[in-house]
Amino acid sequence: MSLPLVVLLPFLGAIAAPLFAQGGRTAIAVASSVPALIALAALFPHWQTLADGGVVLHTYQWLPAVGLSFSFRLDGLSLLFALLILIIGLLIILYSRYYLKAHENVGKFYALLLCFKGSMLGIVLSSNLLLMMIFWELTSLTSFLLISFWNHKQDARRGARMALAVTGGGGLALLAGVLILGNIVGSFELDDVLAAGDQIKAHAMYPVALTLILLGAFTKSAQFPFHFWLPHAMQAPTPVSAYLHSATMVKAGIFLMARLYPALAGTEQWFYMVSFTGMATLLIGAYVAMFKHDLKGLLAHSTVSHLGLITLLFGMGTQLAAVAAVFHVINHATFKASLFMAAGIIDHETGTRDMRRINGLWRYMPHTATLAMVAASSMAGVPLLNGFLSKEMFFAESLALNLPGLWAWLPPIVATLAGIFAVAYSARFVHDVFFNGKPVDLPIYPPHEPPRYMKFPVEILVFACIMVGVFPAVSIGPLLEIAASATLGGGVPDYTLSVYHGFNLPLLMSFVAFFGGLLMYSQRQKFFDFHARFKEVDEKAVFEAVVSRIVDLANQATRLLENGSLQRYATLLVVSVIAVVALPLMKLGIFVGEKGLSPVDAPTAIAAAVLIGCALATSAMHRQRFYALVLLSVVGLVVSLAFARFSAPDLAMTQLSVEVVTIVLLMLALFYMPSWTPIETPTRRRARDIAIAGAAGIGMTLVTLAMLTQPFSSISEFFLENSKPGGGGTNVVNVILVDFRGFDTLGEITVLAIAALGIYAMLKNTALTPPPSDGEGHPWTRDAYPLMLRQIARPMLPLALMVSVYVFLRGHNLPGGGFIAGLITSVALILQYVASGMIWTQDRVPFRYHNVIGLGLLFATVAGLGSFAFGYPFLTSTFGYITWPVVGKFEVASALVFDLGVYLTVIGATLLALVSIGRLNPHSAIKSKKEGA
Repeated sequence: MSLPLVVLLPFLGAIAAPLFAQGGRTAIAVASSVPALIALAALFPHWQTLADGGVVLHTYQWLPAVGLSFSFRLDGLSLLFALLILIIGLLIILYSRYYLKAHENVGKFYALLLCFKGSMLGIVLSSNLLLMMIFWELTSLTSFLLISFWNHKQDARRGARMALAVTGGGGLALLAGVLILGNIVGSFELDDVLAAGDQIKAHAMYPVALTLILLGAFTKSAQFPFHFWLPHAMQAPTPVSAYLHSATMVKAGIFLMARLYPALAGTEQWFYMVSFTGMATLLIGAYVAMFKHDLKGLLAHSTVSHLGLITLLFGMGTQLAAVAAVFHVINHATFKASLFMAAGIIDHETGTRDMRRINGLWRYMPHTATLAMVAASSMAGVPLLNGFLSKEMFFAESLALNLPGLWAWLPPIVATLAGIFAVAYSARFVHDVFFNGKPVDLPIYPPHEPPRYMKFPVEILVFACIMVGVFPAVSIGPLLEIAASATLGGGVPDYTLSVYHGFNLPLLMSFVAFFGGLLMYSQRQKFFDFHARFKEVDEKAVFEAVVSRIVDLANQATRLLENGSLQRYATLLVVSVIAVVALPLMKLGIFVGEKGLSPVDAPTAIAAAVLIGCALATSAMHRQRFYALVLLSVVGLVVSLAFARFSAPDLAMTQLSVEVVTIVLLMLALFYMPSWTPIETPTRRRARDIAIAGAAGIGMTLVTLAMLTQPFSSISEFFLENSKPGGGGTNVVNVILVDFRGFDTLGEITVLAIAALGIYAMLKNTALTPPPSDGEGHPWTRDAYPLMLRQIARPMLPLALMVSVYVFLRGHNLPGGGFIAGLITSVALILQYVASGMIWTQDRVPFRYHNVIGLGLLFATVAGLGSFAFGYPFLTSTFGYITWPVVGKFEVASALVFDLGVYLTVIGATLLALVSIGRLNPHSAIKSKKEGA
C-alpha cells in the first residue's frame, strides 16, 4: 500500500494545504511539506529490497478488460526520480515561502504545486503504461496552470499556452505509441513490456511505435525542434522554473527513455533518432544560452543543452553511456535547481533579471554570490564538483563510440564544443552578475541578502554538488548503481566514480573545454557582433502565427460547412449517413429474415397507429408549438406503453418519468417563445426534406426489420444467467447499470451533472421578460399559483417521496432503482415549484442542488473505489444476506451505495436545470414570495 500512498499524498495535500492559507505563508508551507515527508518515510523501508536487486510492486485491478490497472512499481530508477521529486519539492516549498508575496494567492500556488508533484510521482511509479499516460497528461495540465500563475501577464499566458500545446501534442503521439506497444506485447504492464524487448524490436510496427513514443519524450523534454517552449515558460514564478523546468517535468521525457531503454534501445533507428536529436539540442541550446541577457533565459537554454546531452548519451546505445546519462540527471537537477533559485533571489532583491544591469552584486550579496558561483562552476564542469564527473563520463563515451570513418570524430568534437560553450555561458553568468563593474539603474537599490532561510535550499543543493564532486562513490554511488541497473534491465558494466582517473584523453578534452570557454568569454564582444549579423527568430511570434493560421483555416472550413442553420446540419448528417450505408445495404438484399414477421394484435396495431399519427402530426403542426408539444407527449406516452407491452417495466417507468420532466422543461422554454412561427421554408425545400426524411426512415425500418427477423445470439443471455449469482439482483436492468456496466453509468451521471452545471452557469445572470399574453392575445391569469393546485400538490409530496424511496430500495430485484427513483423525486419537487412558487419551495427545501450533485458523484465514486481495499477492480460490487428480528432475511448489496449516488445526482441535476430556467422571469421571485407569505 505504500506506493499508492506516495502518489496519493500530494493530491490529498493539495486539498488540505490551502485551508492553512489563512494562517500565513509559514503555516501553508509547513502543511504543504507534510505529504513529502510522509512519502519519503514510506519509501525508506524499501531501500534494502532495491539494493538487493528486487522490485516492489503494488497492483489493484481497475479495468482489466482494456489492460488498465492501478499498478505501481518501485525499482532503482523510479526511486531516483521519486527522491528528486520529493526532496527538491521540499526545498522549493521552503523557498516559495519567502519568494511569494503576501498578497498573492499562496493557497492556489501550493495546491497546484502539490498536484504537479503527485502527477510526477505517478509517472515515475506507474507500472501500467496507460496509468502512466493519465499522470503524464496531468503534468501538462498542472504545469500549464503553474506557468500561467501570474495570469495578469500576457507573456505568462502565452508561454503557458505554448507549453501546453507542444507537450499536449506530444502526449497524443505518446498515447498512440503506447497503444501500439501494448498491442505488440499483449499487455500494458511494465514488467511484460521490458521483458519483451526482442519481440518489440522484431515487430513490423516497432518503427512507428518508437517514433511516436520518442515524439512524446522529445516534446516533454524540450528536444530540438520542440525546444522553443521551455525558454518561454520562464515567465512562471522562479520556484516553478526551478522545480518544473530543471529538476522534474522536463526530466519526464528523459525518464521515459530510461524506463523503456531495455525494450526499445539497441537498434539503428533508436541510435540515429535519439543521438542526433540530442546532439542538435545540445549544440543549439549551448549556443543560444551564450547570447541571452535575461538571467533565467540563459539558464533555460542551458537546461535545453543539458537535456540534449542526456538524450545524446541514451542515444549512443552503450551501457556506460546510459550510466553516464543517469548520473547527469542527478547532477543537473542539483546544480540547475540551485542556479534557478539563486536567479530568483537576485530578481527578488534587485527587481530585474537583465544581466546588463545587475553587475557587481558580489559586494552586496556575497553569500548568495558564493552559492551561485559554485553551482555555475558545477554547470561548467569544474573539477571537484559533480558536473565535472558526469561530463568526464560523457567525454569518454563520445570517444568510445565506434562510428565508421570520419564520423568517429563527430561525437568528440560536438562534446568538446558543447563543453566550451558551457564554460563560456557559466563564466558570463558569474562575471556579468557578480563582478563587471557596478549595478545600472536597479529597480531595487541597494540590493541585499535575502532572508536567511530563503538561501537554505540553495545551500543544501550546492552542498550536494560539492559532496558528490569530492566523495562520489560514498555520496551517490549506491543510488547510481541501483538506478543504472534498473535502467539497463540487469547488470551494470564496470565503472569507477573517482575525482581523478589519470591523465587521459577525456581529461584533455576537459582542459580544452575549460580554457576554450574562458577564451571565448574573453572575446565575447566579437562573438556578440557575429551573432548580431543574424536575425534572431522570435519563436513566440512564429508559434502564435502558426496557431493563428491554423485557426484561420479551421474557420474557413467551418464557414463552408456551418451557417448557423440547425436544419442544414441535420440535412448534411442524414444525407451523409444515407450515402454511406445505402449501397452496402442494397448489396445485402435482405429485408425479411428466416424468422419471419410476428403476428400483430389489435391493441398493438392501434398503439402503433397512434404513435405514427402523433409523430406525423407533430411534424405537421410544429409551427403551433403548444399543440406540437402535446402531440409529442403522446408519442412519449405510447413509447412507454410499448416498453411495458414488451416486458420492459424499468424502461417504461424511466421513459414515463423522463417524459414528464422533458415536457415541463419544454413548457418553461415555450413560455418565453412565440406560440407560433411563420412559414419561412419554400415549398421545394420542404419537399426535399420530406424525401430525405422518408428515405432515412424507410432505410432504418428495413435495417431494423432485417436484424430482428434474423437468428442471432444476444449478450442478454449472459446477463440473465449472471445477474443473480454475479450481481445479487434479479432485476437484470438495474444490475447491469450498477454492476456489470457501472463504469458507463458513472460516466453518464457525470455528464448529466456537467450539463446541469453548464445550464446553471449560462442562465445564472440571465433575465427574460415573458410575453404579456398568450398567443391569442389573452392576458395571463393573475392567480399565478391557484389555490386548488396548491392544496392538491402539497399532500402529494410525502406520498411521492415514499413511492420514490420504495422504488429505490426494491430496484435491485424488482423494477426500479436510483435513476427512476431520482426522477420520481424530481417530478414531485417540480410539482411544488409549479403549484406554490420558487420562494415557497426553496424555503422548505433549504439545500443547494449543486451540493446534491456533488454528494451523488461522491457516493458513486466512493462505492467504486471501495473495491480497491479488497483487491478487486474499480466498481466491483458484492452482496450478502442479513437476518433481522421481525423483518427476517434480506439482501444487502454494496451497489446500493452506487445507486444512491445515481439517485442524488439525478435529483440535483434535474432540479438545478429546471430551476435555472424557471428563474429567467425576473418577476417570478417577487410573485412567489407574495404567494408564499
